[in-house]
Amino acid sequence: MKKLLLILTINFVLLGFWAPSRAAAQCVMCKSQVEAARQEKDDYDVSGLNKGIVYMMTAPYILMGAIGFVWYRRTHPKRPANS
Repeated sequence: MKKLLLILTINFVLLGFWAPSRAAAQCVMCKSQVEAARQEKDDYDVSGLNKGIVYMMTAPYILMGAIGFVWYRRTHPKRPANS
């Protein structure tokens, strides 16, 4: 069991380092709007668009993490301390 947990942890860490470099973080609607705006103006700055999308994407993950934490704490009773 510990070996499986170690392998999963290593995979998640590696995925965490690899995924941000590959993620464009743009939905189809946002991408089409940016491309249309780029064609209209030559110096259209879109650097904040990806950051904004990633920022909005973090809220559901924080919420799911909080719910998971509360669920875990309620279903797993505390073990008595061995003194």
